[in-house]
Amino acid sequence: MIHKVTLIPGDGIGPEVVNATVRVLEATGPKFEWDSQLAGADAYAKTKQYIPKELYESVERTRVALKGPVTTPIAGGFASINVTLRKKFELFANFRPIKNLPGIKTNYPGVDLVIVRENTEGEYSGIEHEVVPGVVESLKIITEKASTRIARFAFGYARREKRKKVHAVHKANIMKLSDGLFLRCCRDTAEIYPEIPYFEHIVDNTCMQLVTNPYQYDVMVMENLYGDIISDLCAGFVGGLGLVPGANLGHECAIFEAVHGSAPDIAGKGLANPTAVMQSAVLMLRHIGETDAANRMHAAIEHVYRDGQKTTRDVGGKVGTSEFADAVIGAMETSKEPVAASRSSC
Repeated sequence: MIHKVTLIPGDGIGPEVVNATVRVLEATGPKFEWDSQLAGADAYAKTKQYIPKELYESVERTRVALKGPVTTPIAGGFASINVTLRKKFELFANFRPIKNLPGIKTNYPGVDLVIVRENTEGEYSGIEHEVVPGVVESLKIITEKASTRIARFAFGYARREKRKKVHAVHKANIMKLSDGLFLRCCRDTAEIYPEIPYFEHIVDNTCMQLVTNPYQYDVMVMENLYGDIISDLCAGFVGGLGLVPGANLGHECAIFEAVHGSAPDIAGKGLANPTAVMQSAVLMLRHIGETDAANRMHAAIEHVYRDGQKTTRDVGGKVGTSEFADAVIGAMETSKEPVAASRSSC
């Protein structure tokens, strides 16, 4: 079987980390047919569109994409490519597992939690306008449909993967209608999964609780903006955004991407760490049913970090992007034994 995948290299360090990941994926065993598409400023320079229709058409055909980082202008410029794609393809669930890699020393060893973030509405959607000069209104839209859908995703994942508990994160003490609706949907869903312990934490308290004791959390479900902030916070527990994966999942399509930025200051220098994209690719392999390949790739990444001889500069090593990919491929080639499944499947 040949897996057709839309490839969105992105900009900045995107093409480097994505190309390294493609090399590793092609060494896992399954066959791929890549349909490479531009997005962002590079796409606009060639097509006068930030998201060309060819990209939309490609994802509609393949139903799965692997994406590198795309620069989003601050306080101006074009709209977020990520947000636009999530809305277009109804990628309602943002799935971010947070788990330590071996050999990476942090202040929080042994973290293993999952952030499930509603991906299509709330403040993060960017629905805003200027009422009068000097006054801007930003709309937070929360619906029963989307809130129930993400709650069921979180509880379904917890049941399937035998996770221990689910926390709903909210601000319903202040936003009683919007966050109150989200919370009611979570409570109603919790009743359908009585075997899974369910808890609720207010978002600001959650941040304090996380940095005090992240081990109290397992699966965390939350609205869009809260998820964007808390997932970055939690990445700090395991070494930073350069190490953690991300998946945007819908009923029809899925886009797998690193959660870090495009790092234009080191673009083209071969220095970038491709781990986040590689870990996202592991999630992609599980999504398309290539579990054995996913296990081998994940085990090889962990082997390279455990060995510590071929890691990139951002984690204290000395090699570049390509050399890191070579090391992961080498680890897969020298270990052909079956590998136990990880709990990071989505």
